Amino acid sequence: MNIVVDRDAASWLKQEMQLQPGDELRLFVRLGGCSTVHSGFSLGIAKERPVRPGLQAEAEGIVFYMEEDNVWYLEGKDLYVRRDLEEGIVFDLS
Repeated sequence: MNIVVDRDAASWLKQEMQLQPGDELRLFVRLGGCSTVHSGFSLGIAKERPVRPGLQAEAEGIVFYMEEDNVWYLEGKDLYVRRDLEEGIVFDLS
């Protein structure tokens, strides 16, 4: 399992969230939303410091991570974070 962040997605988030190099973004499981992986759950993003990171990756100077207790959502797959011009930030598992 890995987190793979597209450069365009990282740049866009950096600008939209006014992030600085070294900032950390938590990818977290939330109740509700639309997902093809787990009915009734989806992923969110928040600027927070890690407590118990289970996975992490760096892109454009920003650390993207998922806490240990949220890794179950990936079901052993890689998480791809990309930017879609119409949808914004998109999460794909494969």
